[in-house]
Order: sequence, then C-alpha cells, then structure tokens
Amino acid sequence: MKLSIAMVLCVLMPLSALAEAAGYKVSYDGGSINEKVGTGVYLYIEANQIRLTQKSEVLATIPAASVTEISYGQDVHRRVGAAIGLAVVTLGLGALMALTKSKKHFVGITWVDGEKKGGFVMQCDKNDYRGILLGLEGVTGKKAVDSDAMTVKN
Repeated sequence: MKLSIAMVLCVLMPLSALAEAAGYKVSYDGGSINEKVGTGVYLYIEANQIRLTQKSEVLATIPAASVTEISYGQDVHRRVGAAIGLAVVTLGLGALMALTKSKKHFVGITWVDGEKKGGFVMQCDKNDYRGILLGLEGVTGKKAVDSDAMTVKN
C-alpha cells in the first residue's frame, strides 16, 4: 500500500494547527485580561467554554455557564484623515471620501465564576462579528445586548 504525502502530513500535523483555523481572529480592546490593548488574539467558542489565546498561550478560559452578559456595539468614524490626503491629489475624490464611514464592531463579555469576576471587549472583523455573537449566544444561552441602544441614566 502506497501512502501519499498528503496522507502522511495529515497524520503528522499537530492538532493545534487545525484548532487555530477554527478560531476567530479578533483584537483585544481592554478588560480584566492582562494583555495590551490592540493585541491580535484568537477566540474559540467551544461547547462548554470560551477561550482567548495568543499564539500557544491561553489568556483566558471562561466557562460558558458563568457568562453574565454579552454586549455588542459599533464605533463609527468618518474617514477625514484619508479624505484630506486624497484631496491633495484630487478634490472630487477627497470630498466623496469624507462622506464615507468606517465601522468598527465590538463584542464584550462579562462573567462571574465563583469569586472570580471579569470581562473584556474585543474588536471583530465585519465579516465575523455576527457569527461570533451567534456562537456566544448559543453556547451561553444569553441574548446579546446592543450597547449603542442603551441609555445611561444618572
């Protein structure tokens, strides 16, 4: 029996390489995890837990049952800086560029696990944030809250 190179590689490939493909690449934006803001991390939504990793280091493992809230929101910025740079070259395109918006999608998680409380916010890719929200809602049983629609009362 002849073995192909692909068959040999599949046997020899570490499972961690396959696991990284199943995670979501997000950007850590702050919270109780001891990591620098803006760091690229991977989010894994599993059947009974949520993991946040950077390379091979596990930053946080959160039991799904301990999640108390899932929130999401958008940070909208006008692309004024890009429009000014483009206006130097051509006035018409610079004016149109100033009217466009860029959206950043943020998802937050808070949890209480015994005496340990925590939370963090992550910036998600525009193509991934809906899937992340659905996955988090499914594994935790919690409904995500739109933080843009929330009003602050003093």
